[in-house]
Amino acid sequence: MARKSAAGTGTIRKRTVTKNGKQYTWWEARYTNGYDPGTGKQIQRSITGKTQKEVAQKLKATTVAIDQGTYIAPSKMTVGQWLDIWTAEYLGAVKPSTLHSYKTTVRNHLKPNLGAIKLDALTPHMIQGLYNGFTDPQRAGGPLSAKTVKNIHGILHKALQQALMNSYIRFNPADPCVLPRVQKQDLQPMDETQITAFLKAIKGNLYEDLFIVTLFTGMRQGEIHGLMWDCVDLTHGKIRIDKQLQYIRKSKGQYRMVPTKNSKGRTITLPPTVLTTLHRVRLRQLEDRLRYGECWLDSGYVFTDELGRHLKPQNTYREFKRIVASIGCPNTRFHDLRHSYAVAAIKSGDDIKTVQENLGHATAAFTLDIYGHVTDQMKQASAARMEQFIKTVNA
Repeated sequence: MARKSAAGTGTIRKRTVTKNGKQYTWWEARYTNGYDPGTGKQIQRSITGKTQKEVAQKLKATTVAIDQGTYIAPSKMTVGQWLDIWTAEYLGAVKPSTLHSYKTTVRNHLKPNLGAIKLDALTPHMIQGLYNGFTDPQRAGGPLSAKTVKNIHGILHKALQQALMNSYIRFNPADPCVLPRVQKQDLQPMDETQITAFLKAIKGNLYEDLFIVTLFTGMRQGEIHGLMWDCVDLTHGKIRIDKQLQYIRKSKGQYRMVPTKNSKGRTITLPPTVLTTLHRVRLRQLEDRLRYGECWLDSGYVFTDELGRHLKPQNTYREFKRIVASIGCPNTRFHDLRHSYAVAAIKSGDDIKTVQENLGHATAAFTLDIYGHVTDQMKQASAARMEQFIKTVNA
């Protein structure tokens, strides 16, 4: 028998059905949520639970929300359906590579595990369980790294935050989740001996000039391959970095120019060696243009093949790995050229703010967080020099 709720805005009753000879019992509360503008009839909704107390509590919370104007009607939309809508309609401003990354994460990690759950039924406990499972050593295929889980969380949180802004959910269930601790990876910049060996090994190489400019400016791989002559000031020895070359995934060798990683441009003042290198590159291009005539493509790129076409990053990287292996540094990555520049700049006396601006980091604090160990070593060396001075004057 149904009974009125305490607030007088709904009823609670016990429901029992028999299926395949087995009896199932639960409690149901029904309440009114306004009127249908088309028919004028009351909109009736229901809440279910295993016990009368559970349903009464849910009904009370619902009626309070209705009175306060914060009520959100239950949605039949699943997490998977919302993620599809979110990736299709709310990510128009992100870079193509970022969009691809988001869609891959949704397809491989989020929809298979959370996709069937109703959006408004998703709880922090469900999400936390998923994250814990990702890092489980017994996980099929092996555990995911803490950094990968953090990236997955970032994407899910953004999607749920948009759902919250759209009033599909009352709160973001990803907010309270605890993420695994990300362990910082040790940087592997080349030291002075390795840099010397590297410079000897690239003499006469097809990519020698590109490697030199990368090493002594700290440019990213996409930035060096996307460097255009209209961003190079050979007269004043400066380059402007405001875009990068990016490969279009799922394409047949297609590339596009996109903004830099943080979408902010920066200007670097070049050391004379780098400026001389760029003059040499310019002269070689002019010679190629005369040699190949109409076959030569005026693409505007600084680093090109003999016909003026931009160099492909995968070919550059393959040759780079061959060279570093030949000098006994097989684990060195192309990106470590950037780290090598930063460490060398700091050790040479550049202040953190200058290094930050040259690298294109958002803040000097971020740069210091990455390369702080270098400044610590410099402080220790400074203390040692001071100690030596003290011993000298006290002799």
